[in-house]
Amino acid sequence: MTGRILALDVGDRRIGIALSDASRLIATPHSVYTRVGYTPDVKYIAQLYHSVSATLLVCGLPRNMDGSIGFQAEKVQAFAEKLTEAGLPVAFQDERLSTVSAHQALIEGGMRREERKGTVDKVAAAVILQQYLDAQRSAQSPETAH
Repeated sequence: MTGRILALDVGDRRIGIALSDASRLIATPHSVYTRVGYTPDVKYIAQLYHSVSATLLVCGLPRNMDGSIGFQAEKVQAFAEKLTEAGLPVAFQDERLSTVSAHQALIEGGMRREERKGTVDKVAAAVILQQYLDAQRSAQSPETAH
């Protein structure tokens, strides 16, 4: 499959957004959207999806550490259902520890705490998307175990 993928790190206040390249190899942080309410949030994501010519939407699913679906994951699934109702194809990617990874990357990059606050959500979305892209690639490539 080809075509850009739009990825979301859905939080209660903000949605981190990342975008893949058309060949689906590299995830890049895109932006952070401040949530307003279901209807305007879905409208914004749908407009962005179409404006970047995306062919798939990936939502990070914040599973509990034991892999179960908790309250936060249920909220993400409810939002994803609204996106599906708006006609967008949605897939999920386990996002456990993606925000932790994003914070670590920004700290290692020397970013100050105040700057990280506005950046971490889109970097977390890029981490989620890169995990999704890597998983899709490894699922498609034949095993070369000897």
